[in-house]
Amino acid sequence: MTKTRLFSRALVRLTPLDEGEDVRGFLQGLVTNDVTGLLPVWAGLLSAQGKTLFEFHVWPDGKGLLLDCESEAADELVKRLSLYRLRRKIAIERDDMHGIHWEPEPGDGGARDPRMLALGQRWIAPISPDDESADEAWLAQRLSLGVPEGRAELGDVLWLETNAADLNGVSFSKGCYVGQENTARMNWRQKVNRRLVIVPLDRSDESRRRIAYPAQGYAVDHLRVENIDLDLIPAWQRKAIEAGSEAEES
Repeated sequence: MTKTRLFSRALVRLTPLDEGEDVRGFLQGLVTNDVTGLLPVWAGLLSAQGKTLFEFHVWPDGKGLLLDCESEAADELVKRLSLYRLRRKIAIERDDMHGIHWEPEPGDGGARDPRMLALGQRWIAPISPDDESADEAWLAQRLSLGVPEGRAELGDVLWLETNAADLNGVSFSKGCYVGQENTARMNWRQKVNRRLVIVPLDRSDESRRRIAYPAQGYAVDHLRVENIDLDLIPAWQRKAIEAGSEAEES
């Protein structure tokens, strides 16, 4: 059987409990991306200061939504969203009956990763005892492409410093959301002073390192833009940094 299951990811289900309840509208006022249009999208739930608390993919589920999030963070995400729910009639719970699957190449039956085509495709399916893990292959794929993920890498980092704008993780045309003010100000001023970068482990700055992956030979550093060696990062990120530098100079 092909190894496709991402055991490192889990699902949180948001379901309306009343005919008139608007689940998309509820989440739209909380997260960084527009969830009222075509899904899936990648988004973040931020602190009031615009720092990353959770990242997830938002999937359609009838009149509800599914959030493909870090497995270790799923229960905390349920609690956080429940704080915002107040008296709205929306069920928010972890779904342990379904899992996230991934393949490195886009194909039939899956949805392309909204961050970039090279990240392959994902889909949701009922959990089976025959599921085999694709986590190691997924980790190697995204690290090789310079794409950070999860709280160990993104946690407590300003959303735009995670490269979210370049990875289609933020809408600057939607309405307000938690952390929007600081995020929009940074974008307006073209002022992203630091970025997460994935670099060869032997070229990592240990004092600025978020996490190391010795088996894959990479580390995730949080560096000031002027200290990033552009030769060590992928082309998509190099172009984004160069564009930002040109905007500041103009």
